[in-house]
Amino acid sequence: MTATRRQLFATAGVAVGATLAPPLSRLSRAQAANTIRIGVLNDQSGPYRDLSGPYGVQCTLQAVQEFGNKGFTVEVINADHQNKPDVGANIARQWYDQGVDMILDVPTSSVGLAVNNVAREKNKAYVNTGSATSDLTGAQCSPNTVHWMYDTYMLAKSTGAAMVKAGGDSWFFITADYAFGHALERDTSNFVKAAGGKVVGGVRYPFPATTDFSSFLVQAQASKAKVIGLANAGADLINTIKQAAEFGVTKRAKLAALLMFIPDVHALGLNTAQGLVLTESFYWDLNDRTRALTQRLKPRLKDQVPNMASVANYSAALHYLKTIADMGVPASKVSGIDVINRMKALPCDDDAFGEGTIRIDGRKLCPSYLFEVKKPEESKAPWDYYKVVQSTPKEEAFRPLSEGGCSLVKA
Repeated sequence: MTATRRQLFATAGVAVGATLAPPLSRLSRAQAANTIRIGVLNDQSGPYRDLSGPYGVQCTLQAVQEFGNKGFTVEVINADHQNKPDVGANIARQWYDQGVDMILDVPTSSVGLAVNNVAREKNKAYVNTGSATSDLTGAQCSPNTVHWMYDTYMLAKSTGAAMVKAGGDSWFFITADYAFGHALERDTSNFVKAAGGKVVGGVRYPFPATTDFSSFLVQAQASKAKVIGLANAGADLINTIKQAAEFGVTKRAKLAALLMFIPDVHALGLNTAQGLVLTESFYWDLNDRTRALTQRLKPRLKDQVPNMASVANYSAALHYLKTIADMGVPASKVSGIDVINRMKALPCDDDAFGEGTIRIDGRKLCPSYLFEVKKPEESKAPWDYYKVVQSTPKEEAFRPLSEGGCSLVKA
């Protein structure tokens, strides 16, 4: 299966301690005992490729480079899960069996939840930075899993509630028909209703087999909703917004991009994207630390700036490696639960998200920001796309522990 093949990275530019990933059987027992293996599992070729994909791998390698040589070797391997839960679960199981210590990234919530089960079964560490479903820290929380950076609850609270306050009190959803879309529609609907709005309808489309959204947009337009909530992401989101503009839908209703990243804005162009509001937990031009990190990543990312999905791999990998250094490689290989517990105990701090903590349910806390996409005349430089509308502190951005239903949280 091609999805399980390791893709080799050129050694140039990789710091001491980061190596290529040879077949694991080639390592001697002594080498294996002193080597930490990180498997980056994501979408390398489908609708979410530009959100993390190869860029997420490069951000992981940057973390390894900056971590440096702390007396053990770090290997980074990667694979494409093709947005299929069975493919993702099979790769995860094979990796863990072959000695991968931690799996990172895993966008596409159905795949993320499948890998969550495998990590628990194998008692290995799993840090999800790519899936949006809030169920990873709710009903399906696991002592082996940390959920980094964003989820559907955070997105719904920031974007959905803000649009109702601005007058968008009737909603129609166009939703990707899998775990992520369902969770995002559910969480946003709850905030819309709590703010006094109503949901007048919705439609779910097959994922990832859809590129023509015209019939769904016609249904949304016929509903006369003030807001069309787009519970999708990546290439699907871009196509939906482009087609909405072509059909004149945006003249009668506002679009709520419930999960949008800066590469999406770049692909759309400011003429089409201007005025859209969206939530991210990272923006390259947010502060001095994010600007400095962006400069360090520039040689790796080349034609892109980091976004919250790709840069989350940097942040999570760096904290994981600090944890390994703190507890020691031998101890880290005994139990994935022990590693995750130590990650939760250590404070987080990096140039992507600043200071943070990890809760008992596995939720990494960081602030969220509601951005508005600038008009073309407001943009003064390449990738100068956002202006901050409001920010939500990390303690308030995510679902309260008491409401998640996580079995790790004691009443």
